Amino acid sequence: MAVASRPAASPGVNSDLQELAMRHLWMHFSRMGSYGPDHEIPIITRADGCYVYDEHGKRYLDGLSGLFCVNAGHGRTELGEAAARQAEELDFYTLWSYAHPRAIELAARIASLAPADLNRVFFTSGGSEAVESALKMTRNYHRLLGKGQKHKVIAREIAYHGTTLGALSATGITELRSQFEPLAPGGCHVPNTNVYRWPEDRHPLWAATAIEERIQFEGPETVAAVILEPVQNAGGCFVPPDGYFQRVREICDRYDVLMISDEVICAWGRLGYYFGCERFGFVPDLITVAKALTSAYAPMGAVIASDAVAAPFLEGDASFAHGFTFAGHPVASAVAMANLDVFEREDLCGHVLAKEDEFRQMLNTLHDLPIVGDVRGAGYFQAIELVKDRDTKESFDDEESEELLRGFLSGELYKRGLICRADDRGDPVVQLAPPLIADSEQFEEIHDVLHAVLGEAWKRVRG
Repeated sequence: MAVASRPAASPGVNSDLQELAMRHLWMHFSRMGSYGPDHEIPIITRADGCYVYDEHGKRYLDGLSGLFCVNAGHGRTELGEAAARQAEELDFYTLWSYAHPRAIELAARIASLAPADLNRVFFTSGGSEAVESALKMTRNYHRLLGKGQKHKVIAREIAYHGTTLGALSATGITELRSQFEPLAPGGCHVPNTNVYRWPEDRHPLWAATAIEERIQFEGPETVAAVILEPVQNAGGCFVPPDGYFQRVREICDRYDVLMISDEVICAWGRLGYYFGCERFGFVPDLITVAKALTSAYAPMGAVIASDAVAAPFLEGDASFAHGFTFAGHPVASAVAMANLDVFEREDLCGHVLAKEDEFRQMLNTLHDLPIVGDVRGAGYFQAIELVKDRDTKESFDDEESEELLRGFLSGELYKRGLICRADDRGDPVVQLAPPLIADSEQFEEIHDVLHAVLGEAWKRVRG
């Protein structure tokens, strides 16, 4: 199971911040026992554009956009200024039975960008909350229509949909789920679209058909929703075969199952469109978003629902009895509006579409290294799968992955000034998701670091 690993560090580093962090800060997905006097916690103190700087002043290319979220790039003072203006006008008010101008304006703007009739926006504070809300919404929707037995959700193996207990029931990563069981009931899983690992004669829509078979197995009268990312993150940027999502849409319609497009990562330009579903030509019933809605300058997420899904909640005394104190926060809403202004003014989606081929071609040149098995992804969301034998696609066992990823790659990439993800949820991969402002200069930097580090990794594998 992948966790954040420690970078290589200078022996003896023990600043005041280091002492305080080691004593008081409990970091997420981190092996806290790995840090100590000889292995410092990486402390990032400032950022600008595509780069961040640590407490020693060393610069790093942020090849992961923070965590797939700083899409507009670091250091956008206009976003901070928008927050300050809003705090002066209205610092906070809740959406529990009230509204305020920025949330109204932002909801209308999101609806104007969303496809088809996805016109109703339910705000949250982040991505797991957005998925949690969408799952509750699908259950409640069916119950209001007299189909209360429909409660199950079908998701894909290895897919990550969040860490709250409801979202975790959809998450398909065993190591994340097992230590918190029992989970909320109803999570069912089907194969993902890791085409690289499929037999050559497998039908391209096999994984879509597996969804229909699972619905039939569970009983259509018990299945509320199917939740899928346009490009699956965990496992390494799995791209769907042509026609996959169109087939899933047909299946969902046939069995009265809602289709959720989980776009916590894929929305807001990451794939070259405001929404990933646009890239692959399908219209879901619900879209979950977060992260780059504000380019991470403020915490915010949302569920975008179709008019049809919202309709039962708008009649009589019906209510969606669910919410969060800080959802639709005025300051976060103002930041999101300013962020979308940047997207519009600089055409960040267009920039991604114009430069993605160059980005991908750069990564493809790494095929001269025997350790590189597959390069895949879309837009500014790409992954490299690492193998022991490219001809047979033989992967690494758990012990080898531990040594390769956390024992060498993570620390060495960081040491050489590149922040990206070395992960083994599935087979070992290196993932890249730079800010959407990244260009040829950054691609070259990424190539130089990756080529050197992966080349050294291969020597270690062979040695």
